[in-house]
Amino acid sequence: MAEKNPESIHALDLIMIALGCTIFAFSLVSFNIANNLADGGLSGVTLIIKAVFHIDPAYTTILLNIPLIWIGYRYLGRQALIYTIYGTIVLSIALWIWQRIPIKIDLEHDLLLASIGAGICGGVGQGIVYRFGGTTGGTDIIAKMFERFKGIPMGQSLLWLDIIILTVSLVYVDLRHLAYTLLYSYISTRLINSAIDGAYEARGNLIISEHYREIADSIMEKMDRGITVLDGKGAYSNDPRPTLYIAVSPSELHELKEIVSSVDPHAFMTSFSVNEATGEGFTYRRPKRHLIKRKNKN
Repeated sequence: MAEKNPESIHALDLIMIALGCTIFAFSLVSFNIANNLADGGLSGVTLIIKAVFHIDPAYTTILLNIPLIWIGYRYLGRQALIYTIYGTIVLSIALWIWQRIPIKIDLEHDLLLASIGAGICGGVGQGIVYRFGGTTGGTDIIAKMFERFKGIPMGQSLLWLDIIILTVSLVYVDLRHLAYTLLYSYISTRLINSAIDGAYEARGNLIISEHYREIADSIMEKMDRGITVLDGKGAYSNDPRPTLYIAVSPSELHELKEIVSSVDPHAFMTSFSVNEATGEGFTYRRPKRHLIKRKNKN
């Protein structure tokens, strides 16, 4: 099979980036703007401009991104450049549309509900965009420039840029609204990270036992899971210690422990979180497990 070009443009990516930008735009209009909540990043700058100069964020999103994209185009790569321009345009169009559609979410001026709603809705929208390789431009480009030329990690640059923008937001919001904005930012960030890390969570497991062969056979027979045998060695004794590695879904962890314990009650087993697992059993189908096993025909 021919390898996929990492710089190629995929229709599914464009569809999902458009969906994510649309959801994020709805969140900004229906939660942030409607409840006078600030925001970080370039979106926060557009909200400041709206509050001070009464200019529609749909226009300032494009206008502010033009010089940033022009500055950073040679460092973004072909796919990243196209996806950034595309995401910026879709976000601007979505902001323009949502501000003209009479949809109002009545939260009875409850800032807690507003910040939670903004965090969930905005986080899901941005998470979808980032998950499929897109961005909405803005401070991501600035942070990338700092990383390239100054050696400052992107996360650190983005944090300081958000702090600066949120501080300037005090020109139109009070400390109470700013505090709820921080709650919104926390919820949004958590959801974005979850989307980037992946939806297919798993539990990685290392199993050390003298009966590793029997444990492996029992797991493969009862759980239809693949296992890797790692070459280990005791640090003190220097004796060989074959170690089993297996990734399972969280719901299968109890069954795995039962199988290991039934074969060797003294087996040493560690379990740890895996942010994302891809491959058989996680991102495509595994063979079906039958409750009643058929006898092999001779």
